[in-house]
Amino acid sequence: MMRVLKPSGHFCVSDVVLKGNLPEELKNDAEMYAGCVSGAIEISEYLNIIELQGFIHITVHKQKEILIPEEILGKYLSVTESIRFKESDTGIFSITVSGYKN
Repeated sequence: MMRVLKPSGHFCVSDVVLKGNLPEELKNDAEMYAGCVSGAIEISEYLNIIELQGFIHITVHKQKEILIPEEILGKYLSVTESIRFKESDTGIFSITVSGYKN
């Protein structure tokens, strides 16, 4: 994006990011892979990468949690682990981010 934007140009993208670390069993699930979750990175790392590329005024416009269906959680986590997972800050989020070229 940096290469093709004019000075003061901006981008706006939507992507899937994580907060915390998903259990490996969930990451390796085929549905998670197909839904782009398996390759998702932590939101702070995602935003840091954008900043390291030289973008400024980086803004997260939208952030929506993506809930993991019970049938997927039940395949990999015990009832106790599932409850603990749901009550934690760990999660999958769809975000919309923009930034400007200096």
